[in-house]
Amino acid sequence: MSTHYDLIAIGAGSGGLSAAERAAEYGARCAVVENNKLGGTCVNVGCVPKKVMWNAAGVAHALHDAAGYGFDVTLKEFSWQRLVDAREKYIAGINEWYAGYLAESNIAHLQGTAHFVDAHTLEVDGTRYTADHIVIAPGGYPVVPDVPGAEHGLTSDGFFALQEQPRRVAVVGAGYIAVELAGMLNALGSEVCLLLRRDHFLNSFDAMLRETLMEDMVYDGVTIIPRVSVERVERDASGKLGIHCQGGVTLEDHDALIWAIGRAPNTDPLNLQAAGVQTDEQGYIVTDEFQNTDIEGVYAVGDATGRAQLTPVAIAAGRRLSDRLFNNRPERHLSYENIPSVIFSHPPIGTVGLTEGEARRHYGDEAVKVYQTRFNAMYNTIAGNPRRTAMKLVTVGPEEKIVGCHLIGHGVDEMLQGFAVAVRMGATKKDFDDTVAIHPTSAEELVTMR
Repeated sequence: MSTHYDLIAIGAGSGGLSAAERAAEYGARCAVVENNKLGGTCVNVGCVPKKVMWNAAGVAHALHDAAGYGFDVTLKEFSWQRLVDAREKYIAGINEWYAGYLAESNIAHLQGTAHFVDAHTLEVDGTRYTADHIVIAPGGYPVVPDVPGAEHGLTSDGFFALQEQPRRVAVVGAGYIAVELAGMLNALGSEVCLLLRRDHFLNSFDAMLRETLMEDMVYDGVTIIPRVSVERVERDASGKLGIHCQGGVTLEDHDALIWAIGRAPNTDPLNLQAAGVQTDEQGYIVTDEFQNTDIEGVYAVGDATGRAQLTPVAIAAGRRLSDRLFNNRPERHLSYENIPSVIFSHPPIGTVGLTEGEARRHYGDEAVKVYQTRFNAMYNTIAGNPRRTAMKLVTVGPEEKIVGCHLIGHGVDEMLQGFAVAVRMGATKKDFDDTVAIHPTSAEELVTMR
């Protein structure tokens, strides 16, 4: 095996694989280094298994809604183990596909942990490799708080190792991972308590989204406790957890505790100092708009850069980087503006662009005009389900350019993609108004708002 490559990617997740795959298409000799399973966080403990579980939770909701549509459904059982087995079989198939694809693409798979020796030399389990270009894409890992007994809890990664469904579970966190896990477990029949340090979750999202979702989660039976911090966790002789919080709040007799308080960059094992690569105070790798670090020939993409930590973002950044390096496209890079994202909550959220608050701070109150609607979607009305769909368009200037589109409700996860294209292209409210509606759909509300 050669020990010199045109490009080596550290991390066989979305960013590293995409950079290597695109570079190999242009004839570059490439390798990827990975100390875990191929596919990284997304495939193994992130997007893919999460979506499987979300789909299962959606089936549970559909069974509940079935009576409104005339079905007499009796649920005999739900097997968590069968669901987990099906999920893991699906993931194993993706892992195997990646291994075959790398071989077919002549991309070397170096299994092990990479350490920088210098800016263009890596050591992987005792063997040294050199490259003209090194792409750092090690992803991140879930943070565990420094409180007594924290080890009794699971992380969002550890959630996917559960072989039995917890009947009573506490989720600690206010980000999208926390609300996704809480909603999913609740829909599948667990008794769920969500602990927040502040008054709200999803603080960086538009207020309409978080307020609507909080109403729906409470309606669904999730207990939400705001303004509370965990001080210690204890496990009794029977294996049950006691979760002790500031202010005298104590949760007893819980089967599981899930920490979903954030993620940190997985950069510590890399010995970045040997390469001279700069990180910020949180450990994220500092890059410019072209994914360059401060060291020539060394780049970073994905979660370890701390910008828009989403799988498609890592993929897009990795591919554009290789377009620039190996296909003579010197200006090719990813714009981090107007990146669409979906939260697989119950109901789901879709969002792209500026929140109303961000738009008002950036452009001033007088320049901003907001259009919004809140209604019962046909599906929910017939099902007898009171969840409401809510939508908001944020516009600026006399031409009413749309700078934000925010949706929550049944089906919005699938409808956002096309509207994100329109927002990125600079669509105005008039462009939306001039588009013929598709009826009867919830999406038509976006082109008929007044």
